[in-house]
Amino acid sequence: MSMTQTQHHNVPALRFPEFSGEWETKNLGNFFTFKNGVNANKSQYGHGHKFINVLDIIADHPITSDSIIGSVSISEKEFKTNEVVFGDILFQRSSETREEVGQSNVYLDKGRSATFGGFVIRGHPETELNSEYFDALLKTSKARKDITSRSGGSTRYNVGQASLSAVLVNVSTTLLEQQKIASFLSSVDRKITQLRQKKTLLQQYKKGMMQKLFSQELRFKGAQGNDFPDWERKRLGELAKITTGKLDANAMVPEGPYRFYTCAKQHFQIDEYAFDADALLISGNGANVGYVHHYNGKFNAYQRTYVLDGFFETILYVKFYLDFFLKRRIGIEKKDGNTPYIVMSTLSEMLISLPCPEEQQKIADFLSSIDRKIDLVTTELDHAKTFKKGLLQQMFI
Repeated sequence: MSMTQTQHHNVPALRFPEFSGEWETKNLGNFFTFKNGVNANKSQYGHGHKFINVLDIIADHPITSDSIIGSVSISEKEFKTNEVVFGDILFQRSSETREEVGQSNVYLDKGRSATFGGFVIRGHPETELNSEYFDALLKTSKARKDITSRSGGSTRYNVGQASLSAVLVNVSTTLLEQQKIASFLSSVDRKITQLRQKKTLLQQYKKGMMQKLFSQELRFKGAQGNDFPDWERKRLGELAKITTGKLDANAMVPEGPYRFYTCAKQHFQIDEYAFDADALLISGNGANVGYVHHYNGKFNAYQRTYVLDGFFETILYVKFYLDFFLKRRIGIEKKDGNTPYIVMSTLSEMLISLPCPEEQQKIADFLSSIDRKIDLVTTELDHAKTFKKGLLQQMFI
């Protein structure tokens, strides 16, 4: 499928060659009418009509009846007034951050309709258009910037029907061009969906194999086909030296030479190191509590990140074991409000089931091979997402 690069005013940089002429700049209100959704009592939720809320809008796939989790019981008259049908676009009306307000998604179920909630705005097409084309257009950085700039609020940001109606968009006036762009982007989306499903299946396979391996339902054998010895149980504090980092988040610098590990999954940089080790790092609190990372080298750590080093067992075996069991253990740990955390004694006293070193290595090698496949698919998925992001910027104005 060929495309051409263009340099003209008010035309996209990347375009199918059979189309020419400038696109038009119009308000979103020229194409859609907008309406706020249903506000119901608590007793009305959980049964009745399919009910679109913000979680459906921010999902990474178009909305269909089957994908909607929520439901609400309302009268047929109210349902008809607030009905969502094929081609409607739904907007997130409110958010704690300006960057998220006004996010949108398209409803693509021809057979069944739904309704929508009070934190959602429905855009219903009032002229002939391709809704999938508009769905992609509204995800471009230019459209998102226009929408968020029109939002108001301080502790919470909101966008209204009038604001959405005033949003300026550059649009192909040829329905056939809209359809062709939408079809092309849908093929990219299908590839992204396939990769995402492949990653999910590999993750499920890994989880299933970990269950079988750590329960000893599945055992490896030695090089001569011999059975390995019975497993032992030891406390994690017996297997490694457990300490914490000493620095707070202010120690991070943009271009430092050493890794800095915090309770977030991201790895930052820092100007000094405190550890030079083959170690496991565990997030001690926060949203990623219990996340386990393996690193070998010079690094520093946040004061609520645990550092486990000095292993005489197979470090990757212990990592996989903690990956599988640690978050379950955290679930019964005390909680500070709604935030789970790990105390030192939880780690030190945690019992680890240990096969002999040779079987540990076989288990670690097997699970690492699955991780490599997951990493490969993750890289492909990231590239596909980046490719689509580039297309959105070039195929729209």
